[in-house]
Parts: sequence; structure tokens; C-alpha cells
Amino acid sequence: SASTAGWCNAEIPAAKGHGNAGSGVRAQKAVANGGRAFGVELLSPEGAARVFDEQSAGKDLVLGVPLRFGMGYGLTSDDLPMGPNEHIAYWGGWGGSTIVVDQDAHLCVSYVMNKMFAGLLGDTRGFSLLQAAYRSL
Repeated sequence: SASTAGWCNAEIPAAKGHGNAGSGVRAQKAVANGGRAFGVELLSPEGAARVFDEQSAGKDLVLGVPLRFGMGYGLTSDDLPMGPNEHIAYWGGWGGSTIVVDQDAHLCVSYVMNKMFAGLLGDTRGFSLLQAAYRSL
């Protein structure tokens, strides 16, 4: 279980984010805004744009679905559209948590659930909130 001392103390870089939806947005805000957040430039605009440098595309050998990967994120695609714009990066976590960064809209949406979702791919709760965020723009 993720609430055990063993899990909390384990060194698992790909699976060790501990936070809430607000901290997720805070951590990704600079990527959504071309490198700027909190009144300072945390990344160069060029560095923030590198997120979208495609590293691979095709059927993911672990998840078994077509995915595009940029630098550290999944990238929106025809197979998995995350929103209406071209420069959208995303990833999800165990149980259904989701982070979506849209540089075109300067939007960052994070969803962290109170009840774990039983799958590795997609949680409609987070996607529904993302769509509501786009409708509000």
C-alpha cells in the first residue's frame, strides 16, 4: 500500500510524487507558461519548448496503446487527444492522478483523487475536469 512506511521511504523516482492537485500545478506552472512562474524565469523559453521534442511514437510496449512521448511527458495525439491545442503535454500516476500542461492556452490542470482508480490508463474523473477547464476559457 502507498501509505506504508516502506513505500513512503522507498527510492522510486518514477513513482514517488507526494502532493496534492495544487502542488502538482505549482510544480508544472513554469512549463505551461513558457518557463515563467511566480514572477521569475525558472526555465528558458527554449527549455520549456523542449518538452515537445518527440522522442518516440507508436505502440507502448508496456501499456499496449499508441503513445507519443516528448521530453518527460506524453504528448497529445490523434490517438489520445488531451485538448484542442497542439502543445499539450501530460502524464498520469498510479490510481488515476493526472497532470496536463497546455503551453498554447497557458493552462495547467492537475487531478489527484481521494479514491484510487483501479487501472493504469486514464481516469474519466480527471479527464472530465480537464474538459471543464477548457470550456471555462
